[in-house]
Amino acid sequence: MSELIKKGELGKKAAYILGNSSSKEKNKALENIASKLVEKYEIILAANKIDTDLAKENGISESLLDRLTLTEERIRSMAKGVSDIVKLDDPVGEVTSMKLMENGLKIGKQRVPIGTIGIIYEARPNVTADAAALCLKTGNAVILRGGKEAFNSNIKIVEIIQEALEESGLPKASVQILEDTSRETATAFMKLNKYLDLLIPRGGAGLIRAVVENATVPVIETGTGNCHIYIDSEADLEMGKNIIINAKTSRPGVCNAAESLLVHKNVAEEFLPMALEALRDKSVEIRGCTETKKIVPWVDAATEEDFYTEFLDYILSVKVINSLEEAIEHINEHGTKHSEAIVTTNYFNSEEFLKKVDAAAVYVNASTRFTDGGEFGFGAEIGISTQKLHARGPMGLKELTSSKYIIYGNGQIR
Repeated sequence: MSELIKKGELGKKAAYILGNSSSKEKNKALENIASKLVEKYEIILAANKIDTDLAKENGISESLLDRLTLTEERIRSMAKGVSDIVKLDDPVGEVTSMKLMENGLKIGKQRVPIGTIGIIYEARPNVTADAAALCLKTGNAVILRGGKEAFNSNIKIVEIIQEALEESGLPKASVQILEDTSRETATAFMKLNKYLDLLIPRGGAGLIRAVVENATVPVIETGTGNCHIYIDSEADLEMGKNIIINAKTSRPGVCNAAESLLVHKNVAEEFLPMALEALRDKSVEIRGCTETKKIVPWVDAATEEDFYTEFLDYILSVKVINSLEEAIEHINEHGTKHSEAIVTTNYFNSEEFLKKVDAAAVYVNASTRFTDGGEFGFGAEIGISTQKLHARGPMGLKELTSSKYIIYGNGQIR
């Protein structure tokens, strides 16, 4: 607990300095961080090898191992993500509105840093650099709590970031990481109201649930993605096949990967055999409803639980649907409000889907894999918010700011 208090105190002091730093000062630090990540990639890879070797010994799944593994190319991509943030406009200080009142007061609204942000995440060491860079650009200090699987990688990345910060004249404590990855420390971290202004969990359903149930610090829920691709009665079936293959297999261990395929009954007999065979060729295990099994007998029988599950693996649930309305109802019942897609050539069906599906990102004729801060033009992202308050969807720089009112007067009294 003393480690938490110390880090909280240091974070709060650093947040004050960062919040009053210029864009030029913050960008200089970010450029230095990007440079050092590339310069010291071999040190990061050595630490990552310790993590991946341990993970293999512990029987980690292939998809989770992929999320954990760093390569020189991935480290360069991580550094490029930091450099890309330098190029983005700094939202801090932006006056988003200004109005003149009848009494002569000028009332404006201005973007300001949130303060000190806590981030709890799992086996993705690239999140360490992404989160640090986004928080720095927006004048927020950050305290990171990564998973034990990526412990050595995260520690080394933070050490390099802190070295770059000190060289750039910003507080080392602007970016901190908890060395204790125990559940007890994580729970205490979630209750650090005196020092944390916001807590962002980034990971699977279990992590999100634990944070929501235990935190007393304000939380933005991110990450859990039971995403669907719906093949409409009027769809380009070849397009649909390409979209589901991409959405399921390009990186099955990420939150914007498709977990469920819904197919309208009118095209099921034509679409399912070709699509499911192509997915099987990519090593995807198919779990289908009764109607799916009638059309493609080799698929495994799906349970009701399968349709609620974020597999994060080469597993896909499949259901034959009777109507567009049923597809929308199924998605709203079983989805996690992350990313949903319809494949259709019917404009009115696409508009109905866009209007009625309750999710942070809703697609027409495109893969759910595009739900990403970089793909949306925000630079790196802190996570995908699946809630509705303050931020929803990919969280970029603006979502990491709050606001305050600034009022100009010339002696008014009330």
